[in-house]
Amino acid sequence: MEPNAFSLVAIFVVAILYSSVGHGGASGYLAILALLSVPKQTASSTALVLNIMVASTAAFSYYRSKFLNLPTTAPYLIASVPAAFLGGTIKIPNNIYEGLLSVSLLAAAVRLAIPLKESAEAELHQPRLWLAVVCGGAIGLLSGIVGIGGGIFLSPLIVLARWDTAKHASGTAALFIVINSIAGIVGRLCTHSFTIGSDWSFLVAAFAGGLIGSHLGANIFSQNALKRMLALVLGIASFKLLIA
Repeated sequence: MEPNAFSLVAIFVVAILYSSVGHGGASGYLAILALLSVPKQTASSTALVLNIMVASTAAFSYYRSKFLNLPTTAPYLIASVPAAFLGGTIKIPNNIYEGLLSVSLLAAAVRLAIPLKESAEAELHQPRLWLAVVCGGAIGLLSGIVGIGGGIFLSPLIVLARWDTAKHASGTAALFIVINSIAGIVGRLCTHSFTIGSDWSFLVAAFAGGLIGSHLGANIFSQNALKRMLALVLGIASFKLLIA
């Protein structure tokens, strides 16, 4: 893998954009690495490492700004880690999977992009424990199949279901991504399929972008701005799947 100036800038920008909404950016990194003709195994392992670095900076920023609530995040994590391991063993036709995923992400992006009257804080409600566990497990399973952290599914679900505010959803998604990505790397280490090469410049670019983006998302962007940013991220991911 030989990074060039364009690829490093692209990684940096993707990290800023995704971390601002609490995401790690795995889908964006995979697209960039594919352009560099990086082998699939190396690309996916590298994307997971970048995912952890960027999502960790986001989780820290949102926690420090009091937008990451550990008690409300925990139920989503109960089943997600074992489900992510299981998802890694399931194979379905890529064209069917990518088509369905692209449509679902695009639908969520459109829904979030439409200006709506802000809900009063009293209208927000936490999901029942069993529902949060089931949703976390389902997203973990899907994330294991895809090879990403899962935040791109979790945060829109939380916002659209009115389980929490956009900022709290981003904080929850960030921690969710970190833990699921770590689980994915552990699985790869156990099967001796983890490799990221010897060039660390991608890691530096992603970490710097993650610091900037997570600060913007946690401290600068409004709830509406965060929803629009999340819609943009979902739209980019959907477009990436359509042209893959």
